[in-house]
Amino acid sequence: QVQLVESGGGLVQVGDSLRLSCAASGRFFRSTTIGWFRQAPGKEREFISVVTWGDGRTYYSDSVKGRFSISRDSAKNTVYLQMNSLTPDDTAVYYCAGRQTFHAATYTYSRYYAYWGQGTQVTVSS
Repeated sequence: QVQLVESGGGLVQVGDSLRLSCAASGRFFRSTTIGWFRQAPGKEREFISVVTWGDGRTYYSDSVKGRFSISRDSAKNTVYLQMNSLTPDDTAVYYCAGRQTFHAATYTYSRYYAYWGQGTQVTVSS
């Protein structure tokens, strides 16, 4: 059982940076996987990035690799998403998501994540 709460969204301009936070609580295992999805109006929920809790392995979608960086602070039970060089295509509701296992075949699919935060809006204006 994991509870997730996101924060840090807002309105920024093209090229700006923003850091999202996901505060987590509950039972964590070595393979617990926590990260981020986003959903723009009229589009499917899109995988962004996740990190495995035990060993800190990170995974990124091709659309954000090189611009976004995920990290975890074990002392604070918090996962961060540092977003740089933002564009209007990054505008979406960003959700923190969690699952208790990691599998290479399913980690990019939202339906395999049992735990979700409430979402935080990120808007990038041109």
